[in-house]
Amino acid sequence: MAAAGIRRIDRGAVRAGVGAVIRRSSLGRVATALAAALAWAAALTLLAPALADPLETLTISTQTGDHAFSVEIAATPATRERGLMDRHFLPRDRGMLFEFERDGSVAFWMKNTYIPLDMVFVARNGAVARIFDRAEPLSETPIPSGGPCAAVLELNGGVAAQIGLKVGDKVRHPFFKP
Repeated sequence: MAAAGIRRIDRGAVRAGVGAVIRRSSLGRVATALAAALAWAAALTLLAPALADPLETLTISTQTGDHAFSVEIAATPATRERGLMDRHFLPRDRGMLFEFERDGSVAFWMKNTYIPLDMVFVARNGAVARIFDRAEPLSETPIPSGGPCAAVLELNGGVAAQIGLKVGDKVRHPFFKP
């Protein structure tokens, strides 16, 4: 029996309360761990270009001037197959240059590519042969070159229009032979 003015403590309630506190504390740790894991995954996605092959400088000359880009090079079957798949972000001044040993007609798609891209089909001499603006993310519809090309340059969707890129403009990079 509790003395007057002193509340009796129910040990069962205390145990239940302690369990609830422990459960809340465990949930807090789980939530913190999950948030940390998500932050780590986001950081890896943003750093993916930095973790890939070294970047090379490429310049596009248009009527609006020279526009420099840092590009990853896709020169092997494996790198060409992977391309920019599984990327959720690409800086505005970045891209990927797909180099081919022989000139020919090619077709690209956007499977597992989450950002809209401009595809610039380029002749061996660096002349722009075709531009496909803002390819739809995740689409498996083939985007053909429309004729022979030596390379394809992928840029963020809308960049080609922003710099005033037209068929016949020049792409300068050591891969192209003037």
